[in-house]
Amino acid sequence: MSADAIYIALGANLPEGGRTPQDTLALALEALAGEGVSVVARSSDWSSPAWPDPSDPPYVNAVAEVGSDLSARALLDLLHRVEARFGRERSRRNAPRTLDLDLIDHRGTVMKGEDGLEIPHPRATQRAFVLLPLQEIAPGWHDPVSGRSIADLVEALPRTDRDAMSKLQTVPQKAP
Repeated sequence: MSADAIYIALGANLPEGGRTPQDTLALALEALAGEGVSVVARSSDWSSPAWPDPSDPPYVNAVAEVGSDLSARALLDLLHRVEARFGRERSRRNAPRTLDLDLIDHRGTVMKGEDGLEIPHPRATQRAFVLLPLQEIAPGWHDPVSGRSIADLVEALPRTDRDAMSKLQTVPQKAP
């Protein structure tokens, strides 16, 4: 983990265009690469229960460290465009989705813009589906707001949240 690191959380729980959610996550990273965003490291894929309605399909989640010259705002706008290309509809909060891309950390920046952009992601430190994959690729990461280590944040999660997570793919993928 470096001070210039940028982390993106990926998630999906609906198939899109005949693709599984796992396929969608991989293709979303390829789409970002096509826009000049390099993938530095990628966590394993993880499964997490849908929330708030556990009867919805489970999510596939991952975190990627990426490299980019884009500002946080420009990168978030790009993430939203890629989501739309993969059929993301923003019908209601926490609805099932074909793709969700969240900007978790942009070079350790702390900001809360009038346009709604908040970095780091305001709920990332409370979510097992973000923290466990992030810990896999960035074990030295610290929350830029609180200064807490990722190990401490993971330990602070409710045990039920941690236990509900399972790896689907066991080896993190690192870029050459």
